Amino acid sequence: MTVDYQNLNDEELARESQAGSLTAFEELVRRFENRIYAFLFQCCGNATDARELTQDTFVRAFQALEQFDIRRSFAPWLFTIARRKSIDHFRARQPVVEDSAPEQTDWNDPAALLTQREEAQNVWSVARRALPPGQFQALWLQYVEEMNVAQIATALGKTQTHVKVMLWRARHILSKKLPAPRRLAETPAATSRTAIIKGGSL
Repeated sequence: MTVDYQNLNDEELARESQAGSLTAFEELVRRFENRIYAFLFQCCGNATDARELTQDTFVRAFQALEQFDIRRSFAPWLFTIARRKSIDHFRARQPVVEDSAPEQTDWNDPAALLTQREEAQNVWSVARRALPPGQFQALWLQYVEEMNVAQIATALGKTQTHVKVMLWRARHILSKKLPAPRRLAETPAATSRTAIIKGGSL
């Protein structure tokens, strides 16, 4: 009997992969490769590193398949591996010395105003610079991957309460970094930006 892998859900594909089906695992890679890459690119900000980490994530996932509990959701498990690969990547890098007192930006300068407007159009670019990695990852998983708090907690290795606090803090920081929603109404990303700042039901 031929199995139609494209019609199986993620957990069923994981079960088939555990049973030795490379075709099932290839289907999982097809489904998640772009999503994992996007997550890792936002974490490291480098396309080459993101591609390498994406490959490492799937290699590690294949090696650890026997540890996956098919009664649980596959996506948080896979994003857990991706996040750990990201952490390992940053630990291996040389520490970067940052200026302790950055220059004050003159927002009356037209060039500075243009920069502010461009940044406001890309909430994730602003978020990546403004938020600690854990808070950024929690927001990304909630709004891009549409994971619930329990799934985010699994992916990040935190309690659900910790995740709720991280999300609240992230929104609080972004509310200070981004322009007021009424000034964003004309931008395409205004709706998603407002949703992220205000937050949804936790």
